[in-house]
Amino acid sequence: MTSSTLTRLSRASGHGRPVAPVRIVHLGVGNFFRAHQAWYTEHAPDAAEWGIAAFTGRSPAMADALRPQDGLYTLITRGTDGDSYEVISSLSAVHSSAEHEAFLSYLRSPGLAIVTLTVTEAGYLRGADGHLDLTNPGVVADIRALRADPQAVVTTTPGRIVAGLIGRRAAAAGKLAIVSCDNLSHNGEVLATVVAELAAEVDPGLVGWIAANVAFGTTMVDRITPATTEELKASVLAATGTVDEAPVPTEPFSEWVIQGEFPGGRPAWDAAGARIVDDVAPFERRKLALLNGSHSLLAYAATILGHETVADAIRDPRCLAWVEQWWDEACAHIPLPAGELAAYRQALLDRYRNPNIRHALAQIASDGSLKIAVRILHTLRAELAEGRIPAGAARAVAAWVQHLRGLGAPVKDVAAAQVQALAAGTLEDSVAAVLAFLDADLAGNESLRAAVLAQAIELAELTR
Repeated sequence: MTSSTLTRLSRASGHGRPVAPVRIVHLGVGNFFRAHQAWYTEHAPDAAEWGIAAFTGRSPAMADALRPQDGLYTLITRGTDGDSYEVISSLSAVHSSAEHEAFLSYLRSPGLAIVTLTVTEAGYLRGADGHLDLTNPGVVADIRALRADPQAVVTTTPGRIVAGLIGRRAAAAGKLAIVSCDNLSHNGEVLATVVAELAAEVDPGLVGWIAANVAFGTTMVDRITPATTEELKASVLAATGTVDEAPVPTEPFSEWVIQGEFPGGRPAWDAAGARIVDDVAPFERRKLALLNGSHSLLAYAATILGHETVADAIRDPRCLAWVEQWWDEACAHIPLPAGELAAYRQALLDRYRNPNIRHALAQIASDGSLKIAVRILHTLRAELAEGRIPAGAARAVAAWVQHLRGLGAPVKDVAAAQVQALAAGTLEDSVAAVLAFLDADLAGNESLRAAVLAQAIELAELTR
């Protein structure tokens, strides 16, 4: 293959579909969005009617990479039997976050039906009470700017949405769905709250208009999407003869569960595999407990054994048995059919065993102070309420205790100083302190303290 035979990925070179009319605006052009929502839109049978205008976060780098490619990119699906390559055409336009007038223009259009977001949990700017942090400097600046000029440039996610809705109301452009696709429980409710609270600070009359004209959707999303590397760019070139500066690697598995109304319509995402449900909560619980909970268990316990990736760990019979025990406990408290839970467990094992997806346990281990409570405690409390001391849940807590005491993956936590202080003193002291940090009532349960201590001792002995 010579340089003369190579082409840059672009529609002019015959790649992808023609540009579809923009009916969706998306905030956050990361790899996950491009492997997930953009992929579902690409595979909807009415994809030709639903183009996406995507806006980057603070860095314009992805817009700079995708614009010369007309928004096209290669999705690399990394299965156990090798890689497959697909050009995704659903991005009709890509903008940097600085292009505020372009964003407002889309929101003023009657043809726009949906705004979606992948801005990470931090992008919602909530305070400790779950409400909009009105002391955040960005929030303060956006409120001040929008009070002075509804078309002013703003920088926060709630501020941008409020600015867009002010413009949409002024243009009488009609109703709209706004759908969070972030890995955040009750994400639609969270987004609705921070948007309404910022709107109330800017223009109290806007709050009622939003309630009457905007439907906030809640979703559960799942697809492992590693970072793009130069090696992956080279693999696209070798496999397709095409230069692509922004390919996306992902796993074969994908899931999207959607709750909410779409007053302006939506792509036939369900025909592409998405599930439209009345209540997303059971699916959130299933993912948090079975996928995220087992990930945390492996991140702390399997790294004590020296394993570095999920695929490494799940091949170890001891780790597999720990995961299965945890799943047995968790499934007893997830309100979904047993057959569906069994199928999901098998799908997780297939995903974990995929050697082409390198999911580092040390990365999963970060920020345990935020993760353990939402991933493990629901099952732990439910088991205790039924009179059982759950060995799987106790092991997960014990493994975190030993992690804080220096075993396994290194501690990287937003509250590192606070949680590492819990590990001081004897192991028995550490167990009591960690349980009290998680829930004061748990620390008072002598049987649970003894079970966690026994598991912590057993894990430490595995290093000898």
